[in-house]
Amino acid sequence: MPDTTERRPYHHGNLRTDLLDAAERRLRVHGVEQLSLRDLARDVGVSHAAPRRHFADRRALLDALAESGFMRLGAKLRAAVNGIDDKDDLPARLQAFAWAYVQFATENAELTGLMNSRKRRPGATVVAEAAAAAFGQISDLIEEGQERGELEGDDPEGIGLILYATVLGITSMLNSGMIEPARLEGLVGTAVTQFLRGARPTEPR
Repeated sequence: MPDTTERRPYHHGNLRTDLLDAAERRLRVHGVEQLSLRDLARDVGVSHAAPRRHFADRRALLDALAESGFMRLGAKLRAAVNGIDDKDDLPARLQAFAWAYVQFATENAELTGLMNSRKRRPGATVVAEAAAAAFGQISDLIEEGQERGELEGDDPEGIGLILYATVLGITSMLNSGMIEPARLEGLVGTAVTQFLRGARPTEPR
């Protein structure tokens, strides 16, 4: 009797990367509930067992997808901030940071939602570390401003969280249809301006 077992390749040179790419495409179109290792194996064209060489289960896949997202976000934020020639121009660097985040979050709405939910999952250490590395950059900017006397306070992480919460709110409103895309750039600019106004020292140093 001929062997009717599905014959698909088990080995795949860039399987992990291809699975994550396929997962993000499926996430964008169908949402997180439609992500499964079996479907991704079929999308990529490998055996159903092959993905488990890289992801023990669906939870590991989602964590890896979130980690990858934070790494990409971190690189985008870093490039935006480093793109400002004047390293002492705090307003411009904060504007660049905020705008880069908003662009990423609105262009990758489903992925951003997954990232934000997975980083809070107990045991998702690698995701939390990737998130901290991405957003730690804003704390560095705030700390630089404090050292130069441009900003008050001694808690750069807490102060940076205020700006992050503001731009997160703006992107959430856009992604849910509460505000029009045409207003996005103006709202981000206003958010950073108002943040800086409130964070400046009340008395010159």
